[in-house]
Amino acid sequence: MAETEESHIVTSPPMEPDSSESAPLLQEQENQNEDPGPPPPFVANGPPPVPGTPPPAYSEMPPLYPAYAPISTEPSVICRVCQQLIYIRGREHQRVVKCSNCQEATPIKPPPAGKKYIRCPCNALLTCKVSSQRISCPRVNCKKIINLAPASVSPIAGVPPLQRAQFRVTCGHCNEIFVFHTTSHLARCPHCRRISSVGHHFARMRAMIFAIIGFIFLAAGVGVTVGTLDLARHTGGIYVVWIGAFVAGILNLIRSCYYCTMTVSSIEGQP
Repeated sequence: MAETEESHIVTSPPMEPDSSESAPLLQEQENQNEDPGPPPPFVANGPPPVPGTPPPAYSEMPPLYPAYAPISTEPSVICRVCQQLIYIRGREHQRVVKCSNCQEATPIKPPPAGKKYIRCPCNALLTCKVSSQRISCPRVNCKKIINLAPASVSPIAGVPPLQRAQFRVTCGHCNEIFVFHTTSHLARCPHCRRISSVGHHFARMRAMIFAIIGFIFLAAGVGVTVGTLDLARHTGGIYVVWIGAFVAGILNLIRSCYYCTMTVSSIEGQP
């Protein structure tokens, strides 16, 4: 190693004892013009040598390598909304995790049996049945109805596609909002599981129909009773007809009262 270092050092001639301090420098400069000596050592990524300047000092230090951050071994997933890295250590047993950046949920496990995940346009992660065709976003500032039915294939030009009516109904029992497709049937609220009429028209019509049928049976029972009063004294089977007519009339009137007192759920946007 010592021989290698000496081979790259430029030597100067001996100095005279009575010379000034600048003499060796001038003398060295003249000798450099006459004998340039060995070429300067190669320095990687260094500036080009300037004529007339001493060569740079030789260094045996290895070049600096860029420092790379160590690869993390923490279990993580990518957020489906903002693409942020989410570390899930200690939460592997959960089905979804919440992103600390966008505050939205990202699934890390498949949904329960018979369920599926749906991402609302407002980025809310929803869970619904596999057979569901329409769902409503529960967020107060969204409330969007998402149609999950498969799109129609190649519709005929000029003919608008047939769409099933959808209504946003406010339950008359719990005041929660749910989606229903018709006003000609009783609706069961998915929140409180109670039955109500969608609008006043359906309940009123059913009450009138059952009331009319009930009065018809009662009138028929009275007529049969009066007309067969003498016959019933000799034939006991006539009493069965009387009882059947009166029972049918009373049951229809009870059904009519049920529809008259039924709770009515209102449709949003209608008075």
